Amino acid sequence: MKKFLLLITCLAAFSAAATAQCPLENKAFNAGERLDYQLYFNWQFVWIKAGTASLDIQKSTYEGKSAYRANLITRGSKRTDKFFMMRDTLTSYITTDLIPLYYRKGALEGKRFYIDEARYTYPNGKIHVSQRYVNNEGKVKTNEYNDTECVFDMVSMMMRARSFDPADYRDGQKIKFRMADGCKIKEATIIFRGRKKFKMESTGITYQCLVFSFVEYKGKKEKEVVTFYITDDQNHMPVRLDLYLRFGTAKAFLSSHKGLRNPQTSIIK
Repeated sequence: MKKFLLLITCLAAFSAAATAQCPLENKAFNAGERLDYQLYFNWQFVWIKAGTASLDIQKSTYEGKSAYRANLITRGSKRTDKFFMMRDTLTSYITTDLIPLYYRKGALEGKRFYIDEARYTYPNGKIHVSQRYVNNEGKVKTNEYNDTECVFDMVSMMMRARSFDPADYRDGQKIKFRMADGCKIKEATIIFRGRKKFKMESTGITYQCLVFSFVEYKGKKEKEVVTFYITDDQNHMPVRLDLYLRFGTAKAFLSSHKGLRNPQTSIIK
């Protein structure tokens, strides 16, 4: 489910970097917000429950300064554990104006356990990222990266991007961004697919959503990896993700939420 974790953070498609630190006013969330998801996998034409995911945001401190701490946790179900074990915990600290400070991912995926870390500092108005990756055999890799443009990890990208305004986006518009992942700094591409209505089967609620696709390229050939739906209001809350995996199709649906900062104006009555 690594692609679920990646794509739920690809709300960073809204991002446009001006300086390395890239401060931004938080308009989307408060401490105390929690989003819960149900994960499903298509197995031989039958949809089965694959597990759960949750995002929890709390007020905290980092190196003595006020910060947000976000935990993104996924857990596979007992049924899917027989085929693929999944236990992922991602933690990110960001400033109150949405600048990344620290990121850690501890993941058990199948028989493989690994740790991925990134620490951010901002000397002389630039960004320095110290990365550390520990693989399943305990071998450690490190990387030091400097830039003048913003770099984010999976979770800090999602937290920041929820405060962007996509009002001027055009159907088919492509957005590129930088992400710290696996002891590397990667380039990623998101395509805006427009606005669509989506009804949640579990609750019967219909949302007006912004739709995006995360794509990968092999040469000039484009491959869609995930399509995701976020509410077209100031919360920018992810409500649905469609994941196209090598071994099948998976979906994630919002099952519950609490502590939202803004009115849910995207709900269609």
